[in-house]
Amino acid sequence: MTLASPYNSRPMSVTPSRVPVTVLTGFLGSGKTTLLNRILSEKHGKRIAVIENEFGEVGVDHQLVIGAEEELFETNNGCICCTVRGDLIRILGQLMKRRDRFDYIIIETTGMADPGPVAQTFFLDDELKNQFSLDAIVTMVDARHFEQHVDELNEPAEQVAFADLVLLNKTDLVDEAALERIERRIRGINGTAKILRTKNADAPIDKVLNVGAFDLQRALAVDGSFLEPEYPFEWGGVYQLTPGDYLLKTAGEHDHSAHAHDHHHDHDHDHGHDHHHEDGHDHGHKHEDLDVVVLPLTAATPAALETAVEQAVRAFAEPATVVPCHGTLDAAPSHNAIDISHPGSDFKITIEKAGAYAIFCEHHPLEFGLHLVGQRPAAERKFASHHHEDDISSIGISDPRALDPVKVNQWFDYLLKTRGQDIFRMKGVLNVKGEDRRQVFHGVHMMFDAQAERPWGTTPRVNSLVFIGRDLDRAELEAGFESAVAK
Repeated sequence: MTLASPYNSRPMSVTPSRVPVTVLTGFLGSGKTTLLNRILSEKHGKRIAVIENEFGEVGVDHQLVIGAEEELFETNNGCICCTVRGDLIRILGQLMKRRDRFDYIIIETTGMADPGPVAQTFFLDDELKNQFSLDAIVTMVDARHFEQHVDELNEPAEQVAFADLVLLNKTDLVDEAALERIERRIRGINGTAKILRTKNADAPIDKVLNVGAFDLQRALAVDGSFLEPEYPFEWGGVYQLTPGDYLLKTAGEHDHSAHAHDHHHDHDHDHGHDHHHEDGHDHGHKHEDLDVVVLPLTAATPAALETAVEQAVRAFAEPATVVPCHGTLDAAPSHNAIDISHPGSDFKITIEKAGAYAIFCEHHPLEFGLHLVGQRPAAERKFASHHHEDDISSIGISDPRALDPVKVNQWFDYLLKTRGQDIFRMKGVLNVKGEDRRQVFHGVHMMFDAQAERPWGTTPRVNSLVFIGRDLDRAELEAGFESAVAK
């Protein structure tokens, strides 16, 4: 295998003639045809060619009228559809003969398909790269059946693992608790995919097409936290406290729901919290713990909170001390599992020395109305969290040290040869020694592409890498990264 080295790759040529491509996948019955029907019938001005593994009825407006030959045929409503009997590259070649008749391509995979080989097609050679731009892999998820399917079959989790965008569809068929539980499980599989809730596949077209999610440069320009590593906590806040006893308390019987539901849509990383019970039943009267770390800081500022993140990560890695209701939390850096089984649970924190103290919570405190009585945080931050539930997961690495260009190339080469089948997606930005520009890379299974991006400038030079796959070993990936650090 020849690996495109991130330190000598030239930027992919980008011209207006490149055709954006969306790969649409999702398990049987998730709503792919409904979404296609909406995309092709709405007045968005795009002329769209559709390549399908299996042709089905898709009603569209008269937006595209072409003459067709061989495997391309014209439906009575103007959509190009291809029965993928031959090689996808050949079909794309046929489409390009009619380049003036369309400006977008959607490739719909069958419900049981792995979208990886389709995505890999666009890594194959410079001609394909110059003709097509893979815009995003969009995965439809059936909210009513996802949990059952993901427990029984491999395909649903794999399809989520490849996704840049997940449309959580049929949200009207399940309750809010199930939706939050499903979102948390999706994030456990793929920590960087954006999740949109839909019913009848009613996602806004501009949120699905031409979003540039597979284009890492564009994705980072839109959302700087796109490659943010995942943490074992979702929230951190810092307080300025004087000596004395403080009460950390959850909401009571009558005010819990108001607290718990006012944050569902305020950020991209909201998850359900019954993480010890995955069977979907009501666990209000069963034992439930929330992992919390309290630690002293130098100041009650956003900058000081930022410097405490790694210390909190290390504390969460230690065994947790179970703290019963009305128990006491240690204000030194220690990992506590507080019992929040009952509404109005409370826990004492004794502060002996005046100063700034941070609290990091496994889940967002608003889910439980958790608050430090009489106090407001001077600064707070939400984090992308990751919960290991399935054999498919995502692992992030963030490190400022410069990488040796030869060694990082050797590491990727070895990694893809030995674990390529297990790594569904890999992507990131590299800080390569001797290079003024950020090095951006993408991988799907054993296909890999890297290119130089814009200069670092005044932006801190930090490596950000994300791996999504089956049975990934964090220690193995971190050791590989370490081997590539420049001496």
